[in-house]
Amino acid sequence: MSLKETFIVNGENLLKKIKEIIAEGNVTKISISDKSGKEIMSFPVTIGVVGVVFAPIFAAIGALAALLTECKITVEKRKDDDIPPSNDSLTEGPL
Repeated sequence: MSLKETFIVNGENLLKKIKEIIAEGNVTKISISDKSGKEIMSFPVTIGVVGVVFAPIFAAIGALAALLTECKITVEKRKDDDIPPSNDSLTEGPL
């Protein structure tokens, strides 16, 4: 199950906000729409992706930001229940 959040930002803050959202870590998809609600760009955010993979996306977002005065970012996030438990908490004892 996922949750959706929407942010309204002006064009000059678009790239900064996208980078902040990705840094949060529990995001699965980001969509960018113009102020009338028409979707302009949408991309999945996968776990463990390095910044080099996002470089072309960031370039496209930067170009988009120059054209838009105001836009809407819709973020799809995993609920905490959906994240599988980590094995880090398991410890092995003597047998």
